Amino acid sequence: MNLKKDKLISVSFGEIALKGGNRGYFEHQLINKIKSVTKEFSRVNIYKDQGKLYIESDESDIDPIIRKVRNVFGIVYISPCYRVEKNMESIGNLAAQIAREKKEDLGKEELSFKIESKRADKNFPLKSPEISREIGGFVLKNIDGMKVDVHNPELKINIDIRTNAYIYIERFAGRGGLPIGTNGKGLLLLSGGIDSPVAGFMMAKRGVELSALHFHSYPFTSERAEEKVKRLAGTLEDYCGNIKLYKINLLNIQKEIRKNCPEDEMTIISRRFMMRISEYIAKEMGINCLITGESLGQVASQTIEGLTVTNASVNIPVFRPLIGMDKTDIIDISKDIGTFEISIEPFEDCCTVFLPKHPVTKPRIEDIENSERNLNIEELVNSAVKEMEIIEFK
Repeated sequence: MNLKKDKLISVSFGEIALKGGNRGYFEHQLINKIKSVTKEFSRVNIYKDQGKLYIESDESDIDPIIRKVRNVFGIVYISPCYRVEKNMESIGNLAAQIAREKKEDLGKEELSFKIESKRADKNFPLKSPEISREIGGFVLKNIDGMKVDVHNPELKINIDIRTNAYIYIERFAGRGGLPIGTNGKGLLLLSGGIDSPVAGFMMAKRGVELSALHFHSYPFTSERAEEKVKRLAGTLEDYCGNIKLYKINLLNIQKEIRKNCPEDEMTIISRRFMMRISEYIAKEMGINCLITGESLGQVASQTIEGLTVTNASVNIPVFRPLIGMDKTDIIDISKDIGTFEISIEPFEDCCTVFLPKHPVTKPRIEDIENSERNLNIEELVNSAVKEMEIIEFK
């Protein structure tokens, strides 16, 4: 029999499926993102079929497209699959062909299998268990050495009945979350360490469109340290889309703090300036929130008291997605997304400049504000922003 089939890619949603009346908006954002990451391929067509997305392309491009699309937020699973005519004969013949080829590839005399069916099209005459039973029987009848194992099969053949019939045996995990741009814009304070890229990744996974802000203290910090941050931003773009990177030299502010404020308050006052500058840029650029890589208790400025005093310097929401995470968990994510090896390169950042020997760990807001009266806050902020550099990656 000349079996007519098309090889393509199926895309399964996560939370998008629960969005009710807003689902169309989330699907539209997801489709646009898939189009963006697949634009290098010559023939890509995306269509919807009763709750799932399908990507048509040249068959030779299927594997590289899967590698790119599985990192798009909003996707739970992605599978190479076959589309066949929606009748039991075509479905059975393709299932048998898949079973035969898999058995030959593995070089096994006996192969256990299971048929798992889903029927989104309720007009199809057979229900899901009936489809599985009939197709399983067809495979047993036509392929020698096959046996059914519903608990731990060596081969699971999935049948999906929608407007068309789809069959697949492989399923790759996606990143989950929500499509980029569906939950506003965030400004990530990107330090160059392990934590902040992970924080950006996690907020992007919740649908936040990222820009990034890096503070440096050149020439006390090196150009190589800044190149490291650029590479981190570039790596995040693989998941988050285009990121605009803002660069601010904090050195003059740090010198003024060192000259006019108590040494043990150096870190916390510097941090408050970073937040003020970040808020200024966010408001100018129409960004809704700030994102930091802070984790409770990890360093002196990340105590409850330190974070409270830091928050008091701004009125914009500040999100800290790592706040309750262990360092080992953060490192695991950084390795998974490809930022860890860059982050551990031994280049200094602005937080190490004029670092006090014994930083205050339980600052009081009234003490910090009293010290800041020795500084011209508005002038220092405006001067730093005036010298800001902007980098856009291609």
